[in-house]
Parts: sequence; C-alpha cells; structure tokens
Amino acid sequence: MRYVDLNADLGEEVTDDAALLGVVTSANLACGYHAGSVAIMRAVCDEAARLGVSIGAQVSYADREHFGRRPLDVAPDTLREQVADQVGTLAAIARAAGTTVRYLKPHGALYHRTATDAEQAQAVIEGSGDLPVLGMPGVLLDLATGRGREVRHEGFPDRGYDASGRLVPRGEPGALLEGADAVAEHALRLLREPPGGVPGLASLCVHGDSPGAVEHARAVRDALEAAGWTLRGL
Repeated sequence: MRYVDLNADLGEEVTDDAALLGVVTSANLACGYHAGSVAIMRAVCDEAARLGVSIGAQVSYADREHFGRRPLDVAPDTLREQVADQVGTLAAIARAAGTTVRYLKPHGALYHRTATDAEQAQAVIEGSGDLPVLGMPGVLLDLATGRGREVRHEGFPDRGYDASGRLVPRGEPGALLEGADAVAEHALRLLREPPGGVPGLASLCVHGDSPGAVEHARAVRDALEAAGWTLRGL
C-alpha cells in the first residue's frame, strides 16, 4: 500500500481552517510569530484532535507585519529561543487538547533561509527538541539527519519548480499554479517524479493562504485516492 500525507498551513486567519481540517491529514499550525494566536491554536488543536489530523509546529521569524516572508538576520541565540518558545507554546496547547505536536516545519522566509544557511538552520534544530523535520532538501534537513532526527520531504502541488528542483520565487512567472485540476495533476506528477533528486516524498503541501486553498486540497486528495494512494498524517 502506498502512503502519503497531505498538509496545509492553518491558524493564519486567511482561510477556512475548519474546512481544510476536513481534507488534510496534517496541519502546519502558525505559532503566533507570523500569524495566529493562542485562541486560534487552541481551536485548531481541538478540531484536529477530534478528526485525527496531525499537528506540526510552523515556526517563523517574529514578523507579523510581513507574514513571516521578509528575510531577517536574527542572532542564532535569539532565533533558537524564539523557536523553542513557539514549539513550547503549541506543545502545551496540543497537550491540553489531547494530542501532540508531531513535527516541525519552518514558515516563509525562515523555510527558505534554513535550506542554505547553516547558522540559522542550526538554531532551528537546537530550539526544536527532537521533533521530526518536514521540508525540502537542504541544510536544515541535512543537519537534522546528522543529529538522528527523522526528516520528511515534501512537495508543493500549487507551486512551480525550476530546473534545479527549487521553487520558482513568488512574484516570478510560473510561481503559482492556478486551477484545482492543474494543482491535482501536479501533485501526481510530483509523486511520480520527485524534484531535486529526492528519493520520494512523504507529504504534499497545499498553501492555506492561496486563493482556492480548500478547493485545491480537495482536488489533490481526490486525485491521490483515485490513483491508489492512502492518505495518513505525519
């Protein structure tokens, strides 16, 4: 049997969290630094626990003004403490809801920075305990592997890739795929031909802040199940 996870960003106050939780198998939950709040985290954790959806800590630079998408130069000690604060806050909320934080995934600028910056990646690793790390190939996942942490590779059905297997930067032509059918078709292609030399993808991510996020997620799930994939959380 072939298994794959379907994840999306939740708790960012830009999409229908309840609808997405009915479709995805893992939820990357904003921990308050780029979006979200304790009340939102609590609501998402409660519903995720009820539905059996896995919760991941979506850690970010402290940058609510720019939704965590602005590159920042943060001292490693400060970043380590910020990551630990985010993970710790979400872990306590998840525990109260009867579930646990199952993995770590950086958000936005931090996601891309830690793929190439060893100092920033090391701070994220040190601040996040022993959680499995979800992401794309790069320094963060290499460091996690070196520390004996589990890593899970993901692909983005709603984003375009360049020839090297990296995401086309937002704002450039081809960065965002439009239409549920196109996104679903790309999801199946990513599983057949994982980008960047990855041996296989454990998860597919549909951006929760994209227009039509719920429709895209449903289309991807329907296509995966029709192709014989079994969905399960991380």
